[in-house]
Amino acid sequence: MHRVLLLLITILIISPAAMAQEMVATITQGTFKPRPIAIGNFHSDNPELDNLARDIPGIVRENLEKSGLFRMINSNAFVQTPNSIFREGIRFPEWRATGSETVVSGSVTKDSSGKSRVEFRLWDVVSQQQLIGMAYTTTSDNWRRIAHIMSDEIYKRITGEQGYFDTRIVYISEKGPSHKRVKRLAIMDQDGANHKYLTDGSFLVLTPRFSPETQRITYMSYRSGKPRVYLYDINTGSNEVLGNFPGMTFAPRFSPDGKKLVMSMAKGGNSDIYVMNLKSRKVTRMTSNSSIDTSPSYSPDASQIVFESDRGGTQQLYVMNVNGSGISRITFGKGRYANPVWSPRGDLIAFTRMYQGKFYIGVIRPDGSGERLITNAYHVEGPSWSPNGRVLTYFKETPSGDRRSARLYTIDITGYNERWLRTPNDASDPAWSPLNP
Repeated sequence: MHRVLLLLITILIISPAAMAQEMVATITQGTFKPRPIAIGNFHSDNPELDNLARDIPGIVRENLEKSGLFRMINSNAFVQTPNSIFREGIRFPEWRATGSETVVSGSVTKDSSGKSRVEFRLWDVVSQQQLIGMAYTTTSDNWRRIAHIMSDEIYKRITGEQGYFDTRIVYISEKGPSHKRVKRLAIMDQDGANHKYLTDGSFLVLTPRFSPETQRITYMSYRSGKPRVYLYDINTGSNEVLGNFPGMTFAPRFSPDGKKLVMSMAKGGNSDIYVMNLKSRKVTRMTSNSSIDTSPSYSPDASQIVFESDRGGTQQLYVMNVNGSGISRITFGKGRYANPVWSPRGDLIAFTRMYQGKFYIGVIRPDGSGERLITNAYHVEGPSWSPNGRVLTYFKETPSGDRRSARLYTIDITGYNERWLRTPNDASDPAWSPLNP
């Protein structure tokens, strides 16, 4: 995907007292109250920039509100206009009366080269200090990305966690009846904007996954009539098959450094876990068992791999060392477990569980403790983590005659704030990117 580069980022002065002040929101399931924040339009003294002064903070509001961690103060309660804040500064006592704890202000101007300069500041109403201030000089067609970067900065300063708004999601776009489903590889911003198809639908594609370090995607495809793992370069649009193996290869995922690929390979009616070095293309077998071992996922420190296997008689989750040793089972619940994926934080593993005719998305600690089911449906599957390990995306499917309806959703790991992520057609198999470089 062609991307417009951010031309300049300038960090404004932040007072030491504001930096020292604790602004971390403590989140506990069932008791967390979204933090009240006021975000108005930005100041502009050039009519040509009025749209940017309105649209950029609009995207910031949407991002923060959709996270479930922020509550937007209604603009009817605002005590200052954008021009008043720009000319006079923040009148803290008046803003405190609105119930807001923080205020975001900003401006959009033209620099000497004709580029847009976007500035924003985050104010703590209680301590009456500036918490952060940043400015960006960029081309006007990159305004959405500027808004996402601002959202990440505000989110990080207030919650203490890395943001996830300047990211993308790759997924499988689906269309047509169940017996003749057309599946295309598609990509979009995390909020659904800048949607683009990466394949034309002439061949089946499945299980796309982002590289953690580069603009590459791995996925399974029947492009040549055989199921193979492919590597797609987003910037160049080039595709390459990863090895011409005699058996079926599927369920690929990158290592945390992006230099290896772990996947399943079927030989002689048996599936095992293999690792490929992407530079040398050397393949190493990790499991050797008469059972079906599949859906591997690295831990963020690359020391372990979680996978699903029926070696114990039922489909359960197992963890092993990165060299294939020390295999241990971590799930013992009723039903079947599948699609494990390790959180970027390393503290949880997300999974799909099937039990008594229902599908669930859940999380569990790597040692097998603390299992929690956070959403369920007729068919829900394919969890993928946001880069900060705070949010999951997945897809839900509902029956509809000879057709199927599949949609993408996101949810907080506490199990609240489930939201539908709109796509042009039906959608499945989402995978979240790291923060954009």
